[in-house]
Amino acid sequence: MFLIVGLGNPEKKYEKTFHNMGFLAAGDCAELLNVKFKKKECEASVAEGYLGGEKVILARPVTYMNASGRAVKQLVAKYKISPEELVVIYDDYDLPKGHVRIRPNGSAGTHNGMRSVIAELGFSDFARVRIGIRDPEIEIPLIDYVLSEVRREDYDLFSSACKRAAEAAISLARGENFELVMTKYNG
Repeated sequence: MFLIVGLGNPEKKYEKTFHNMGFLAAGDCAELLNVKFKKKECEASVAEGYLGGEKVILARPVTYMNASGRAVKQLVAKYKISPEELVVIYDDYDLPKGHVRIRPNGSAGTHNGMRSVIAELGFSDFARVRIGIRDPEIEIPLIDYVLSEVRREDYDLFSSACKRAAEAAISLARGENFELVMTKYNG
């Protein structure tokens, strides 16, 4: 079994913001698995699919970003997910816009949602797929930036990045070699 969680904020007003890249990528994962988010459980919207006979749970926490860890902790407990079976997809201000970076573990960096996930789980050795959002042309406070809408001229770039992030997460769930997935999708 595998759990892929896309981080974001649940309200419609946040739908097109930088902070919802994880939600968008989770939606792309659902398309790749040909499933829909129909179920609500563990403070998350959930979709279930299969890859090579193995169950894959896709989740979008319905908490706000800063409390995402609650949903992840509940899902990990319910489905008895080990750290090797968890992938979290999220936006990352520390990466240039449109870049995708896969890592097997690490810190939360500047991301409060990941800080919540790590604090709730009590461990950080799980895969993360980060989608870069930093635009050096925009100079506003970080909290205002992540909650602002993606500029129309950048929509295709971010749409492509979310699709690549989803493909990377699905590759990991499929059991592909981590180093090869990193080589293929990082950058």
